[in-house]
Amino acid sequence: MGRTSECDIDLNLGAYKLITNESKPPDIRFNKENKWVAGVQMFVSFLLAGFGMVAASLLLDVVQHWQVFIQISEVYILVPALLGLKGNLEMTLASRLSTHAHLGHLDTNMASLAMGNLCLIQCQAVVVAFLAALAAVAMGWIPEGDFNIHHALLLGASSVLTASVASFVLGLIMIAVIVVSKKLNINPDNVATPIAASLGDITTLALLSWIADLLYKSIGSSLILPSIIIIVGAVTVPVCGYLAWKNNFTRQALDEGWVPVVSAMVISSAGGLILDYTVSNYKGIAVFQLVINGIGGNMAAVHASRLSTALHTGEKKHSILGSTTRLLLMMVIPGQLIFIYTIGYLKAGHTSVTPIFILIYMSAALLQVFLLLTISHYMVLFMWKLGMDPDNSAIPYLTALGDLLGTALLGAAFHILYAIGDKDSDLGD
Repeated sequence: MGRTSECDIDLNLGAYKLITNESKPPDIRFNKENKWVAGVQMFVSFLLAGFGMVAASLLLDVVQHWQVFIQISEVYILVPALLGLKGNLEMTLASRLSTHAHLGHLDTNMASLAMGNLCLIQCQAVVVAFLAALAAVAMGWIPEGDFNIHHALLLGASSVLTASVASFVLGLIMIAVIVVSKKLNINPDNVATPIAASLGDITTLALLSWIADLLYKSIGSSLILPSIIIIVGAVTVPVCGYLAWKNNFTRQALDEGWVPVVSAMVISSAGGLILDYTVSNYKGIAVFQLVINGIGGNMAAVHASRLSTALHTGEKKHSILGSTTRLLLMMVIPGQLIFIYTIGYLKAGHTSVTPIFILIYMSAALLQVFLLLTISHYMVLFMWKLGMDPDNSAIPYLTALGDLLGTALLGAAFHILYAIGDKDSDLGD
C-alpha cells in the first residue's frame, strides 16, 4: 500500500491486476457508517482493552514475588519494552490489515497477506527483543560492574522467545479478528487495534513470566537451552525478513517500519524516567498510569487507523477528523470512570476515589486524549504527503506519545492533588 491520488489511480489498479490476476478491482469505497453504531463498536472494544490492562497489572502484582523476578531484577526492564510491542507491531498490523480489508485484498489474497505480515512482525519482534535484552543486561551490569553470563543468557532467551511466540499468536488472532469483523459487517478500524492492546499486555506478560521462570530453574545446570533459543532467534530474523521483503504486501512496511519502532522505544524510555520519579513520590500512581496510557494510546490508534483507511480509499478526511474525534472524546469520561471504580473495587491502588480526584484525573485524561487525537491527525496527513504509508509508521509513535503524555499529565495531576491538600487520596509517602 502506498499513497494514492487521482493521477496515479490507474497505475495502482494495474498493479492490483498484476498481484491478484483479476480484471476487476474491488469497490474500495467506505461503507456509509452510522456514527452511533461506530461509537458502540469502539466503546465496547475500549472496555475490553481497558480490562485487559487491569488484568495485566494484577498479574504483575502476582509474578513480582516469583524467584526469577526477585533474584534477577533486570527482568522488570523487559516488561515495558515487550509490552510496548503491541503498539509497535500488533496494533500496526491491525491498522494495516484493516485497510487491506476495506480495499478488498482479504477476499483475493488472504494467504499472501497472512504469510507476509506474520513474517514481518516476527522479524521486527525478534530484533526489538534483542535490543530490549541488551538494554536490560547493560542496565543491570553497569551500576554494579558485575556481569553474570547466566543472567544475560536468561534475559536474552526470555525476551526473544516471548516476543516471537506472542507476536505469532497475536498476529494470528488479529487476522482472525479482521476476517470475522468483515463478515459481520463491523468496521475493523473500530475494533482491531483495541483488541490487539487488550490481548497484548496480558499475553506478553504471562509468556515472559512463565518462560523466564522455566529458564531460571534450568540455567543453574546448563547454558545450552537459552543459547539455542537465542541462536534460533538470530537465524529467524534474516529468514523472515527475506520472506517479508519478497511479499508485495509487506515490502514497503519492512522498509518503513524500523525507524518508528526504534523511535517509539526512545520516547517510551523518556516516559519511563518520568514514571520512575512520580512513583517514588506518589505511591498511588502506578495502577492509574497503566490505564490512562493504554486508553489514550488506543484512542489515538483507532483515529489513525480510520484516517489512514480513508486516505487509501479516497474518502474525505474532514468528516473523519470531526466525527471520530467527537466520538472518542465522548468515550473518555464513561470509560475512565468504569476503570477507576473497578480499580477501587479490586483495591488495586493506594488512592481513594474522591470527587476532587475524579475531577483532576478526568481533566488530565481528556487533555491527553485531545492532544493525541490532534497529533494523530496531523501526523498521519504529514506522513501521507511524504509518500509514507501511515499504517506502517504512525501507531508506534502515537502509542509511545500516549505513554509519555499520560505519565506526565498523571504526574501533574497527582502533584496538584497533593498541593491542594487532598490527603484523602493518600498521595504522599
